[in-house]
Amino acid sequence: MARIKIALPDQFIYQTSMDVRIGDINYGGHMANDAILRLAHEARLRWLKSMGYSELDVEGVGIIMADAAVMYRAEAFHGDSLLFKLGVCDSNKYGLDIVYQAIDGNSGKEVARLKTGIVFFDYQTRQVAVMPPAFVTRLNQ
Repeated sequence: MARIKIALPDQFIYQTSMDVRIGDINYGGHMANDAILRLAHEARLRWLKSMGYSELDVEGVGIIMADAAVMYRAEAFHGDSLLFKLGVCDSNKYGLDIVYQAIDGNSGKEVARLKTGIVFFDYQTRQVAVMPPAFVTRLNQ
């Protein structure tokens, strides 16, 4: 079976740390497979907030997730601190990919790589929207 491969971006534009909480742990005693997506969501929200945006308002339009992929690389456990590094790639007229690298803050070991495909979305008309030029400018600074 072919495995998903997620390349890291040339540069990361944001990073944040988060602890693995007890609710993130599964019956195997390590971080559950779905927990990494929730943590990536939090990292994405923090990144947007650092630029004065929210998922519902990026220069007047929102964003919606079109797809997601995860490569699990190592276990993480309750109380571990994960450093999330974010970068963007594969942008087009309507969206971009956000690539996340989650690293164990103690060991430096890569825990996971994720990619979420983001599409800009007008929640008023319920239609895909063009990526705002002011957002593109901020990304390219």
